[in-house]
Amino acid sequence: MMSYFAASATTTTTVAAAATAAAAAASRARTLSSSSPSPSSSSVPPNAKKPTSTPSRRSVFMAGSASAAVRPLLRLAGSGAAAAAGSGAINLSARAASGSSGGATSEIAKVLLDPKYPAEYPFGANEMGRYDETSDLIFYSQPRLVTHIDDDAIGALTKYYAEVFPASGSKDTALLDVCSSWISHYPKNYKAGRISGLGMNEDELKKNPIFDDYAVRDLNADPTLPFPDNTFDVVTNAVSVDYLTRPLEMMKEVNRVLKPGGLAVMSFSNRCFPTKAVSIWTSTGDLDHIWIVGAYYHFAGGFQGLAAADISPKPGKTDPMYVVFARKEA
Repeated sequence: MMSYFAASATTTTTVAAAATAAAAAASRARTLSSSSPSPSSSSVPPNAKKPTSTPSRRSVFMAGSASAAVRPLLRLAGSGAAAAAGSGAINLSARAASGSSGGATSEIAKVLLDPKYPAEYPFGANEMGRYDETSDLIFYSQPRLVTHIDDDAIGALTKYYAEVFPASGSKDTALLDVCSSWISHYPKNYKAGRISGLGMNEDELKKNPIFDDYAVRDLNADPTLPFPDNTFDVVTNAVSVDYLTRPLEMMKEVNRVLKPGGLAVMSFSNRCFPTKAVSIWTSTGDLDHIWIVGAYYHFAGGFQGLAAADISPKPGKTDPMYVVFARKEA
C-alpha cells in the first residue's frame, strides 16, 4: 500500500523533480520491457511488494518507488503557483486528509470535495511523458490472459459495478468497456442490450465472453471512440487510466458517446507497469491519482457529480481499489 501523510504534514514539490525520481524508478524496471512483456518476480523493483496474483505487464507495485517519496495530496500551491499549463513546472502541495478508509468521509472521497482545480488544464507533454515511448501496439502485440489486480480487488470492483450499473436484462441498456481485454470484471450473468469493448489486442478482446462487439484501437495514437453520439448508458475503464497519454481527449470522447445522464467510471489500484505509465502517475501517490483522474473529467467538461470512492476490500492486506466517477450532464 502507498503510505499517506500524517494528519498534520504539508509539503510542496515540483512535477519536474518528481518526474526525475520517477525516471530513476522506471530504470530499475527496465528489464521488464527488455526481456518480456510479463515481468518476472526477479525483475520487480527491490523495494516493491510482491504481487499476490499472476505477474503481468502492469503488475509492478509502485509502493517503494519514487511515488512513495511524493507525499499526497496533489494540490496546486495557490493561485499564483502554477506555471503555464503543461509547462512541467507545476507546483504541487500535499495536504493531509483525515477520516476512515472507505465511505463518504474517507481520504479518497475528500479529494474531490474541494479539488481547487486551476483555470487551465495543468498537464502537458512533460506530465504525460513515459520512460518507454515506443509504440503501444508493439507492447500489447502479444495477448496476455492474466489479471492485473488480485482476486479481492476484482471482487470489490465487480460488486461496485453491480451497485451502479442499470438493472440487468434491459434491451435498451448499452455499456462500453474501454482499454479492455479478455475480462471486464462485470457482474456475473449481467445482461444488457449491448456490451461493447475497445482495447489493444484483438485476441484478448475475442475471448471476452460479455462483448457483443469490439473495436481494436490505440487510444494514445487515436483517442477517438468509434461510436455514435449518445450511445452508451455506462462507460468503464479498469486499471488502465494511468497509461493514457491523451486522457483529456479521451474523456471528451467518453462524454460524447454517453447518453445524457450516463455514467463514466474510471477505476485503478496502486499497481502499474512503470515504463508505460505517464510520469505524473509514477511520480505521485494514491490521493494524487484521484485528483489527477478527477482533473480529466473536470477539464473535459460536460460531467456532473464528480466524486471518488475507496472500495478497497481489505486495506493493507490486498490490492487497494479506487473509483472516480461522474455522469454526463442531462
